[in-house]
Amino acid sequence: MRFCLIAACTVVLLASSLFAQSPDLAEKSHHAKDLMAAQQFEQAVPIYRELVRALPGNPGIVMNLGLALVYSGHKREALGEFEKVLKLDPSSGLALLFLGTTYLDLGEAARALPPLEKLAKAEPENREAQEALAEGRLALKRFAPARDSFEKLSRYDPGNPKVWYGLGLAYDGLAQKSFDKLADLAPGSAYWLDLVAESRLDTQQLFSAFYLYRQTQEKMPSLRGTHGAVAEIYRKTGHQDWAALEDDRERHMPPPNCAQEELECDYRSGEYTELISAAERQTTPESFFWLTHAYNRLAHDAYAHLAELPSSAPAEELIAKIEFKRRQYVEAVKHWQEALKFSPADTYIKEQLAISLLETTDLVRARELFQELLESQPQSSELNYYLGDILLKSQKPAEALPFLHKAVHHDPGLLPAHASLARTYLALGQADKAIPHLKAALSVDEDGSLHYELGRAYQAHGQLALARQTLKQYQEIHSKQEAEKQSLNQEMRITPP
Repeated sequence: MRFCLIAACTVVLLASSLFAQSPDLAEKSHHAKDLMAAQQFEQAVPIYRELVRALPGNPGIVMNLGLALVYSGHKREALGEFEKVLKLDPSSGLALLFLGTTYLDLGEAARALPPLEKLAKAEPENREAQEALAEGRLALKRFAPARDSFEKLSRYDPGNPKVWYGLGLAYDGLAQKSFDKLADLAPGSAYWLDLVAESRLDTQQLFSAFYLYRQTQEKMPSLRGTHGAVAEIYRKTGHQDWAALEDDRERHMPPPNCAQEELECDYRSGEYTELISAAERQTTPESFFWLTHAYNRLAHDAYAHLAELPSSAPAEELIAKIEFKRRQYVEAVKHWQEALKFSPADTYIKEQLAISLLETTDLVRARELFQELLESQPQSSELNYYLGDILLKSQKPAEALPFLHKAVHHDPGLLPAHASLARTYLALGQADKAIPHLKAALSVDEDGSLHYELGRAYQAHGQLALARQTLKQYQEIHSKQEAEKQSLNQEMRITPP
């Protein structure tokens, strides 16, 4: 909204000279400004179009048309207006900013960077430009430059939740790149196992984490930290006595020899900058291991700083995203609900709350929210899919059908919607209509169930050769899954020290 008001003020400042000879245009300009201030952007668009036709060479009016288009949801069309402004006034900071941020909103970060880089260079103190540039770099997975930008912003704007969230994501990205190098160099090593175990523990996959830590200890008994991690798992699974034993083992591990284990010493003393500088000059499994640990720690610290900020819609929203990523769906719901208190009409927050509720299997509340959202966005493919899928899971296939049909009609590439629509047709006894949607969704068949259902649908439709072929594929998937399940069963035990 702040940018919209700036643009409106520009029109007001120009009104006395531009419209002195045209009271009608002046009146329309004031009316459009009032509509923008009242957030009635769609109604302002035709008025600004008329003003642009009357005064095509005025960048302020063209800018306001672009803003009205952006805020009324016509972002692709708005890009052309911002480009026109820059032809009229190449140094327009507002046009550069909105051209870049609109490209970001449309998922075209590569096209967003040039105008944002130009603006950030011309106005180094412009925090909106610096933040948008950092987000663009993050979207393009340029994690090191993104980290540098967010770190600078964190010093100048420490109360901004987006800065700490972006910094955390940048460090997450750097950690992943470092881990990938370790995985290429030493897959299955103790270093690799320890990092995978840590990620499982972070997402509360306790049984899997326990199994991996035990494998780590078998391969490298001298690796510090594993006994402490196992103790944490014991505590979380109600084995306090076992945890005490592991804590004692961790305490009796010899300290690192800092002359030979410099990276570990830097990590344990919190000297992450020194560690990163030293590790980036090396290409050993050990260097990538400690580099990944350092980046993970810095990401954790950034997210912790975010959690300490005063509650606000942006802060709660970003914390909810972190909890969702960690599979802590109940916590995610709590934070989305807090965000909604600040912004009760925010449709994005409502949708994310509904999705989180789905993950907690609260179908009733999720359904209510999706129904509410569809009233204002009836053509949304995703909303129609979510509501239809909930109705299908609630054993109401006839009610689910129109929503799922609309979802695949508006977005044929939404494969989960094809899967749900196929199952809806099968539940209604219409196997022939299910077949094309089952075929479309096979690439997202994780457990083989879609292959099985397609085979049965072929049988019901008299296509026996295709049925045999598809059911054979199902058996192959099923056999592989059974083998994986047996292996997983070995991991699903917490054994004593």
